[in-house]
Amino acid sequence: MQRRRRFKQTVPLEERLAEEAKRLREKARSLPPGPQREDALRRARQAETGSHMSEWLRSPGLQPPE
Repeated sequence: MQRRRRFKQTVPLEERLAEEAKRLREKARSLPPGPQREDALRRARQAETGSHMSEWLRSPGLQPPE
């Protein structure tokens, strides 16, 4: 049986997603208006949303349902 390779992330998920969103927005600025630009902007919004959701889920104020 093959063993999975484990990789310890050094940068938190929220930071990685925010950096990816920033990179995608910069890429979109260099593209002409069209489907590729819209796709880059859509993926940037998704990364930002994922970052915010992860921050919200890790927040100490979040309580489990009773």
